Amino acid sequence: MSHLDPERLALVAVGEALTDAEQQHLATCDACSLELAELEHTVAVGRSTVTLGELETPPERVWDRILDEVRSQPEAAASGIPIDVPVVSSPAVAENQPDQRRTRGRGRMLFALAASIAVVLAIAGVWTFVRTQQPVEIASATLDAFPDHPDAVGTAEVIELSDGERTLTVSIDDFDESDGFREVWLITADASDLVSLGELDGKKGTFVVPADVDLRDFVLVDVSQEPRDGNPAHSGDSIVRGQLEFS
Repeated sequence: MSHLDPERLALVAVGEALTDAEQQHLATCDACSLELAELEHTVAVGRSTVTLGELETPPERVWDRILDEVRSQPEAAASGIPIDVPVVSSPAVAENQPDQRRTRGRGRMLFALAASIAVVLAIAGVWTFVRTQQPVEIASATLDAFPDHPDAVGTAEVIELSDGERTLTVSIDDFDESDGFREVWLITADASDLVSLGELDGKKGTFVVPADVDLRDFVLVDVSQEPRDGNPAHSGDSIVRGQLEFS
């Protein structure tokens, strides 16, 4: 009895529809039905793994060993898949050769499907890792000058890191520095509460936003001119201020 081509079964396993003739053949051929079931199981295992969440990239040595193994096969240069060459030593072996070739073909298709799924999962793992490690801008603001500092201009940017920590980077330029120091604040929209993030040393600085500060409430970024008088309160002399706009 002729059997369905292993490559055709592999395509059916990943989603291609069966023809009427193929369906009739599978209804009467246990060998092809079993082969298709094995291929479908391989695909199902691979697809279910994609939903497990973050995936880790295999160590480089794993890929090196896989490549060494593939390259060591005589047929690897032509097909990229290890192939066993049959040795016919007797008429009995020769008689069973078609079944042996089919078994090897099925093995190669399973290997190829598994390898393809592994590559997809590895790429997904790398992408997931890179994406979750990248800082994300969640808000920004243009800082406008107050009347006493007409030449001042500034910007603010809130970044969320991969561990959930938020930082505020403030840049300010074009103003005359006075005695004292500049301090960065977060202020509520109605100015009923404020939080100091620290002293701005130079024209640019990055500050950690306290975990208990809700930026939806503390939406104003303020840079003030402060005297060195030991008083931690806001001096009332704001240089620039702006409201955060969320991404």
